[in-house]
Amino acid sequence: MPIIGWVILLLALAMIVGSLLLLRDSAHSMKIPEDKLEKIRKRKAELDAEEEEEDR
Repeated sequence: MPIIGWVILLLALAMIVGSLLLLRDSAHSMKIPEDKLEKIRKRKAELDAEEEEEDR
């Protein structure tokens, strides 16, 4: 493979790894407020209860 092929391949891999690291770092800085978490938990409990009734 010519040199330019290796260079493009290495650049593509570097971009992929860099974007994955950026995603990982941004995931730690995003915190969901407690009131939103409570709403999510309540909605999940409601959906679980509905699923149980449908299974019966």
